[in-house]
Amino acid sequence: LAAEPLRYNRQVRVAVALLALGVAWGQAPLENTGKPMRVESPCSEEDIRALGLTCTAEHPCPVYLELAQMERVGEKIFLTGNLHTEAVTLMSVLLASADGGKNWHEPHERIRAAGLDQIQFLDYEAGWAAGYVLQPLPRDPFLLLTSDGGKIWRRRPIWGESKVGAIEHFWFEDRKHGLLWMDRTSSADGGRYEFYESMTGGESWMLRQVVDRLGAKPAGRPPNPNWRLRADAATKSYLIEQRAPKWQTVASFLIAVGECKETVAETPPPAEVPPK
Repeated sequence: LAAEPLRYNRQVRVAVALLALGVAWGQAPLENTGKPMRVESPCSEEDIRALGLTCTAEHPCPVYLELAQMERVGEKIFLTGNLHTEAVTLMSVLLASADGGKNWHEPHERIRAAGLDQIQFLDYEAGWAAGYVLQPLPRDPFLLLTSDGGKIWRRRPIWGESKVGAIEHFWFEDRKHGLLWMDRTSSADGGRYEFYESMTGGESWMLRQVVDRLGAKPAGRPPNPNWRLRADAATKSYLIEQRAPKWQTVASFLIAVGECKETVAETPPPAEVPPK
């Protein structure tokens, strides 16, 4: 019995810490108990209609988590990715841990039909994550920006209008100066790739060049050789691993996380006819 108050107090401390990190998007925090964690995958009737899905109660659409990249900043870990069915991308996912992988939350709301991939932190405060919408081609590329170590992220589009394209690569040399290469997926109306520059930390971008082929890109910071993110077939999950000196699992997330299906309205029973 004495253990219950301790457990309750620990849960309260975790909740308070997550609130301090700006968690306000409705997804329940995840506690790492050593087993693969399951990211919530709500799929509403509105999602099904908006994305043109055919997911019935008899034939639901399985939902999968895809993690694209990991960034580690001190004790903080960030993961970018998306939730998708076999046919379409449902929504973006940004996962964050402030305590080395013990507890996880989502510091930015999910974006319908979008995915996140590349992520870069310049220091302990400034960071960027690249994303785009899939409908069905990559379009409307954007960056998520943070200046407080990942507590709060804000979305900034690259273009002022809706167009086809995806961020091929980006890199910030300091908090203000950034470079970005855009793949327009087609060269029918000119060069396929566009080169952009930002002097505002990603708040706005200036087109510098349009080319048919990509030139040399900044190498960026090499990946940390002692950390990795990989899909594991045996556990059907993504593993975050640290080498110390052998590879050890720090956290894991299930790949299959749920299903989409239409809600079948129950037919009310016939009204009773009172006896005459």
